[in-house]
Amino acid sequence: MGRNNVRKIRESKMMSKAELARKANVTVQTIIRIEKGNICRLDTKRKIIMALGYRLNEREKIFCED
Repeated sequence: MGRNNVRKIRESKMMSKAELARKANVTVQTIIRIEKGNICRLDTKRKIIMALGYRLNEREKIFCED
């Protein structure tokens, strides 16, 4: 399981799981799994990074590399 800051960043932006899921074009269930630390595809990570308002080169602020 990977560590990430998705929940912390989402909450700091006053964004609901549903809102993030909609912006990232993924399901709420996917957001829940990622926030629990489950791994996800690179494509999904890219969508979440962009939906949170970050650039792809800032990915380490959201997804901590193992």
